Amino acid sequence: MLLSICIPNYNRKKHLNNCLNSILISQKKSRIKFEVCISDNCSEDNIEEIVSNYKKFLDIKFKRNKKNFGLGRNIVESVSMASGEYVWILGNDDLVLPKTLEKLDKLFHKFNDVDFFFINSFNLKSSEILKFPQPFDTKNLPNIMKKFSSVKSDKSVSFQELIDPNISFDYLLGIFLSIFKRKMWNESVQSINKTNLNNDKVFSTFENTCPHIIIFGKSFMKSKAFIQSEPLSVNLSGEREWSNLYSFIEAIRIPEILEIYSKFGLSKKRYFYCKNHSLKNFLPSLTKIIFNGKKSGLNYIKLIPHIFKNMIYPNFYLSPLRYIIKKIFLNN
Repeated sequence: MLLSICIPNYNRKKHLNNCLNSILISQKKSRIKFEVCISDNCSEDNIEEIVSNYKKFLDIKFKRNKKNFGLGRNIVESVSMASGEYVWILGNDDLVLPKTLEKLDKLFHKFNDVDFFFINSFNLKSSEILKFPQPFDTKNLPNIMKKFSSVKSDKSVSFQELIDPNISFDYLLGIFLSIFKRKMWNESVQSINKTNLNNDKVFSTFENTCPHIIIFGKSFMKSKAFIQSEPLSVNLSGEREWSNLYSFIEAIRIPEILEIYSKFGLSKKRYFYCKNHSLKNFLPSLTKIIFNGKKSGLNYIKLIPHIFKNMIYPNFYLSPLRYIIKKIFLNN
């Protein structure tokens, strides 16, 4: 098995339907050997019905968790089901393009010494998909869509070079951006703090928010990587049940990602540059969190690591000015 597409699922029955249909369409143009691994977080929707419809055409492994473990643990659970040489974790509201699997097959064979692939994606509002007959046919995608990353050319790089806001502003937080060798993931997955991973409060710890970042840092910091600049997936916006925590993710979790990478060997120069960039909206986002209280993650903020240690960076102080200028510009 060359590729495992892993989907940590919770509800969103209509989007999982569209996701699996996009994979089925792409399969018709490729001979790649792949499987789909779905770890369902005890959905209230009838997910089994959707999965059974596609089992006739796709090699699907399906597991329903006894309870909702949260996104972080479910990411880990979905990869634990995989048997492919490479793993691609997709959200249940992501779509693959008609030629995606064909192109991945060529990439894997051409760059078989690469451990980690950055895969660019298109962004699209979910409302654009839902206005068509369901399941959505990817031939109906708009001809022009906004790219997640502005990176313009394919190139071989080191993993450290991917830690760049010009490539990924969230430093690989988006699970749909990365394809990696499963063997290396498995060698590091046990290093995740299980108590924090199993915390049942949404995004209350780094581990239950983005455990993949810890594994990426530990496993791939010294690895060869490849940038696939042409998007091979579509990432939908408008279906985020955690939108009230967006400011918390932006101000607290994304800067923390740099701490993880630094722990595993990210260069000091790159760390400082990226950390400063990650704070470009810090004080306005922190203000929103304080104003909205616990529902926006206020009770998860720690004074010293999340605030005081960020005060040495210029963007900590410049972020309000940037916010004001942006507001004035948008108003005009």
